[in-house]
Amino acid sequence: MSRKTIKTIIDQPFNNLPFLPPDKESTETKNILRQVVKSSLALAELKGLVHTLPNPDILLNAVILKEARASSEIENVITTQDKLYQALSAKGTQVDTATKEVLRYREAILSGFQQIKKKGFINANIIIQIQKVLEDNNAGIRKLPGTALKNAATGKVIYTPPDNYHTIIRLMKNLEDYLNEEVELSPLINLAIQHYQFESIHPFYDGNGRTGRIINVLYLILHGLLDSPILYLSEFIIENKSDYYRLLQEVRTKENWEEWILFILTAIEKTSKETIHQIQQINKLFQTVSDKIKEEFPKSFNKELVELLFEQPYCKIDFVIERLNISRITASKYLKELKQIGILESKQVWKETLYINTKLFDLLKG
Repeated sequence: MSRKTIKTIIDQPFNNLPFLPPDKESTETKNILRQVVKSSLALAELKGLVHTLPNPDILLNAVILKEARASSEIENVITTQDKLYQALSAKGTQVDTATKEVLRYREAILSGFQQIKKKGFINANIIIQIQKVLEDNNAGIRKLPGTALKNAATGKVIYTPPDNYHTIIRLMKNLEDYLNEEVELSPLINLAIQHYQFESIHPFYDGNGRTGRIINVLYLILHGLLDSPILYLSEFIIENKSDYYRLLQEVRTKENWEEWILFILTAIEKTSKETIHQIQQINKLFQTVSDKIKEEFPKSFNKELVELLFEQPYCKIDFVIERLNISRITASKYLKELKQIGILESKQVWKETLYINTKLFDLLKG
């Protein structure tokens, strides 16, 4: 047996999950390359269009919260946009377990985003930190055997991920290298490949799906395809959940890379286009609201106040005081005037009055 053959055997993980990269011929077919062009154009348009917003945080805050809810829904953690905004805006409210869990997802996204902005890379420690915030525990990488992915309906085991701790560590190191390397393949193809690999390593006891979906958007930022975490594929996955899990499994059993990569590329294109449409709607609504305030209460018009109402669809007096550095009386007057002309609706939550930008809230729910 040659030295090269011995090295190959030693380097193979115990459950035959191969290291990255996969065979280039399987991941760079004509169909994939055609779809890469369409997905790349849509993503580039989205990246540029974000800067047409009065304040990019308007979209960032809304999309992160929407993603947090959708991604958690895939794992059967269900809450509503209304509960999430209330929990963020009103102190002292009773927050149910599902809402708390979704808000931890939001915190995990923002934590990961800050880490890669600061460090300029994604490593295993950042991934572990994301999962720690998500699950609110210190369990870290799996050390005990026995993890298996089962069919929810039948209970049948469909995939057993690596369960040797040292194998998982080696696979994660290989994934870490792949995430940060500048390679010849399109980053969008690589995104599909790394997402498959992370979900197949399944390094944690819990939170693998949500952690993997956060890594997706961080990867796009790391490679300069987005400036902030505003593109999430969870809604597309919910709509195509059976295909998502089927294609993940077919890469493992049939090396069906083409269909899997096309699925992720299509998700990127469609989600980018939907987000572009949402930006256009937000811009239009922002202008409509601004014009109405100028017409009805010209002395009260303040562009920064309008921006705040779009950043915080559930606003309150304290937010206005802090942002505009004005008195409570003046802040209250502004919000009541905007309620008077139908821009805001008020809602009593616990001991606080929240002022809801209802047209924006409805737009963001869609």
